[in-house]
Amino acid sequence: MAGREDGTRQRDAGAGEQVEWAAELLDHLRPAGRDVRKVVTWLAGAAEATVTLRDGTGRLLAGTRAPLDDGLLADITSGRIASAALEDGGRHLRLVRVERVHPAPAAVLAVARERPFDRRSADIVTHTAQVVELLLAGHESAAAGHRLRRATSDLRLAILQLLMVEDTVSARRVAAGLWPGLLDTDTACVYVVESSPEERDRLAEQCLSVTEDRALVVRCPAMDGHVIVLTPRAAAGRQLRSLVGRTPGVFLGGSARQSLVRTATAYGQAVSALAVARFRPEKAAVYAERTHPERLMDPAELHGWTAHVLRPLDALPHHTRAELLATTRLGLEFTAVAAAKILGVSRNTVRARMERVEALLRTDFTDLSARATVHLALNAQVGLDQRLADGGAESPAPVRLTDLLAGPALRGWAGDLLGRLEPDTRRLRRTLRTWLAVGANAERAAQTLGVHPQTVREHVRSAEPVLERQLLAAGSDLYEVVLAHLAAGDLDQPLLHGTKPGHPDSPVHG
Repeated sequence: MAGREDGTRQRDAGAGEQVEWAAELLDHLRPAGRDVRKVVTWLAGAAEATVTLRDGTGRLLAGTRAPLDDGLLADITSGRIASAALEDGGRHLRLVRVERVHPAPAAVLAVARERPFDRRSADIVTHTAQVVELLLAGHESAAAGHRLRRATSDLRLAILQLLMVEDTVSARRVAAGLWPGLLDTDTACVYVVESSPEERDRLAEQCLSVTEDRALVVRCPAMDGHVIVLTPRAAAGRQLRSLVGRTPGVFLGGSARQSLVRTATAYGQAVSALAVARFRPEKAAVYAERTHPERLMDPAELHGWTAHVLRPLDALPHHTRAELLATTRLGLEFTAVAAAKILGVSRNTVRARMERVEALLRTDFTDLSARATVHLALNAQVGLDQRLADGGAESPAPVRLTDLLAGPALRGWAGDLLGRLEPDTRRLRRTLRTWLAVGANAERAAQTLGVHPQTVREHVRSAEPVLERQLLAAGSDLYEVVLAHLAAGDLDQPLLHGTKPGHPDSPVHG
């Protein structure tokens, strides 16, 4: 799953325009539209150019015949060079080699304009050449069928990545070309189906089949054995459960229904539920929204607190703020490498964005309690943005984090959750509390407790099925348990240095 290293996918000034032409181009990959001549005609209009597609013998395959330098054509069709850009007699030319299945000779896609090629027109030529190559090969070899399926799979992944960074408008535009109506919804559920990596491709095809190709089915770019399924249909959950029930070695985790803008949150919930599913005989679980700490807090107080915590980001341009928030949300859920694969950017891009948020908030992401607290704010931020968009009332005066966590519903939830560990004679609760207090570091916890680090790890691992949460991997499960300890008074409250002077969480109010 390769993405642009600078992380600017669909975020340039012309992102909307790029989505439009990309959707039109991808529409030509639909079974009813696979016609090379139509693609070449479309390219001529999109690039405002004269387009010629000819093979190495000079035979015109599509487009308009135009004078071209025979020597340059020979260099390209022979493979000595792959492409060329030049100015000839007042014309600006782009020539791109188009591979064909042997023994058919390679072809050349030549595009001539009166104006120089800008980035948009150059991108259109490059991507159209790839589509033309796929379509030509599709007519000449069954092997191209696999490449077309791969292109469709890559497109599904691209749509998911757009949803992950909350760009629902672009995701809908791209999806409409191949799957009309799929994302014509405000809410959806995300499921993660797990098998062995060797069985993943077969499992993905089965997921497409049981959902009747009415779901976004994506091979997870971060986990080799995972298939991600996003669907607005309630029936899809039952269909996936049936598939898992009759397939050995396969597990299913599902999210609560979420708005499309919260796809990243839904994905995290599905991964969390998958951890629970591994302990259940039916091999399936759905995220228990009723135990989510956010739901047990006073909404007005939570939104007021969140607005103040994230206020340092408010001066950023909207798309930059959304990109930083979405990346940080995933970066706190997963490793930088996994988040990068999910988003289609480099891990350095993920780290740079998170470091920027860390600097803006003036906080320290190496502190586990601080990470859990910022994670809470990021989850609540989506609801806050919706509240403001709906013209909601001004947020009340911000409360302290300690007050936010002191509500009776939340304290009761924390007591019930952590109380599950009390009956175990190994004193799992003490081990877990100590482990969290030292940043989830087994070696440091072992020194404090006077035991072996492996004992600490075994205790934490034993707590996972009891709490029905995955603890040894960073993510929402771990942060929920941290919040439970904070609410119960078992951990020190973090100092949120990023809040503005006068905010109750500011160190001067500590």
